[in-house]
Amino acid sequence: MRYYPGSKALLVLFMSVCCCYGSSSDDLSYYTSDLPFEMPQIQAPQFPDHTENIEDHGAVGDGQVLNTGAFRRAIEACVRAGGGRVVVPPGIWLTGPIQLQSNINLHLEQGALIQFSSRFEDYPLMRSTWEGLEEVRCTPPIYGANLENIAVTGSGIIDGAGEAWRPVKKFKTTDPQWRGLLGSGGAVSKDGRVWWPSKQALNGAKTVRRLNAKGDADLQEYAAAREYLRPVLINLVNCRNVLLDGPTFQNSPAWNIHPLMCENLIIRNLTVLNPWYSQNGDGLDLESCRNVLVYNCSFDVGDDAICLKSGRNEYGRRRGKPSENIAIADCIVYHGHGGFTIGSEMSGGVRNIDVRRCTFLGTDVGLRFKSTRGRGGVVENIHIRDIYMKNIPTEAIRFNMFYDSKPPIPELDADKLAVDKRRPEVAVGEETPRFRHIYMDNIICRGAERAVFLQGLPEMAISNVELSNVIISATEGMMCVDADEIALRNVRIIPEKGTVLKFLNSQNVTIEDPVIPEAGTLFLAVYGGKSGNIRVQGSVGTLPSELIKIGKEVSADALILE
Repeated sequence: MRYYPGSKALLVLFMSVCCCYGSSSDDLSYYTSDLPFEMPQIQAPQFPDHTENIEDHGAVGDGQVLNTGAFRRAIEACVRAGGGRVVVPPGIWLTGPIQLQSNINLHLEQGALIQFSSRFEDYPLMRSTWEGLEEVRCTPPIYGANLENIAVTGSGIIDGAGEAWRPVKKFKTTDPQWRGLLGSGGAVSKDGRVWWPSKQALNGAKTVRRLNAKGDADLQEYAAAREYLRPVLINLVNCRNVLLDGPTFQNSPAWNIHPLMCENLIIRNLTVLNPWYSQNGDGLDLESCRNVLVYNCSFDVGDDAICLKSGRNEYGRRRGKPSENIAIADCIVYHGHGGFTIGSEMSGGVRNIDVRRCTFLGTDVGLRFKSTRGRGGVVENIHIRDIYMKNIPTEAIRFNMFYDSKPPIPELDADKLAVDKRRPEVAVGEETPRFRHIYMDNIICRGAERAVFLQGLPEMAISNVELSNVIISATEGMMCVDADEIALRNVRIIPEKGTVLKFLNSQNVTIEDPVIPEAGTLFLAVYGGKSGNIRVQGSVGTLPSELIKIGKEVSADALILE
């Protein structure tokens, strides 16, 4: 099986390779001068004029010799010299984990391939985080903690040997691919739906649950599940002044790039690849980071492509570090569960985000927002503009506050169910997630299953969402459930069937200058006893009654035509 999609050989590689020792001629103010929030000044880290070549420290680039020691010696020599650039020349450099140090620029020359080992024993166990919680994991292939002035630059390739670690779900493969996996060894789940690289990996979740429940398990007790404890490809924790510029990151065991609690971070000109079937094969996960620029990157991955997180549930709230002051621009996503995503681990909050001039081609969802009861946290002041999407298999825009859980009422049954009797609320508290003040402008999508889906919580509506200058063609139109203060301005949704706009238990909705569909297509449907103050403004005061459907539980004055 291929480790990354060969069909993407024509990926546009935005290779603005950084100049000497990490400096760049890029004018960063281009990405920070027109933001809708105050962005602190960010500068690329600078490094001393000193170079260490890994070959001078015994590295052999034949793809056979393990070079873990050579990388360590080269980095240590560069640190002793006061910092500088550690050069990886052309060749295939097999290695175990590389631990970065402050004032080090790991630079891959054209033709350099860092190939990480597929031997599990090369990756020591460590206490870390995974999916927003404290967990024991294997050491990431590239790792750094509590560092300043670090970089990974150049035009080479970094391969995480993910095929040695990842499970594969049967439904994501062709019959020949599945037979190939079975023939390669490994183990298959009892239901026959998931292939694992080993029996230890198959049983790893059960082992980890038992050790976590024990409470005082020694780190080495987790060795019984080592092959299950997949690392991310590059993990930077609590680092300042970070630059990732130029390389291809591919074939990760889990997430590709995971900065955690980092500050002053520039990510640019990267190509990030994972097989489309790769479990947890995210591209970039920014978790509790602040003051970040991401631009000119391309992604073709197996899960969310560009994702913002801030910890899960009580652990994330206790950490209390939001992802904030982040600008993302000029990126392309070819495949991913979401082109741009917030959540679902967002318990520490996400705020002051600007996303612009991005293109999503065939991502499962375009703009994806997700959380659930128990998370808590506030997502606010999110600005998204100039987004272009094509062939989205589900929703172009999705808000889902019941991620990984069943909503109290399936939205597709809105026409049939007695709404007020089927939507129990829970008490609002610190575990209640809040999504508010989200603005989207100039969003164009050609082809989606559904144009827009907004689903809040019965006890906490999604609020203050504005869509302006939007054109989406889709099989179905827009559906809002438990939403408040929703504004649609110059929004044109073109469904192949069904209703253009549908609202369930939503209120304070403004629809300005809508485009009325042709005869035979229902324009607006309103359901739910909580729905009210839904205003249609513009030149449609004579909107024909046959284009409107109002549920019997909706008050008579809920819809206002102006």
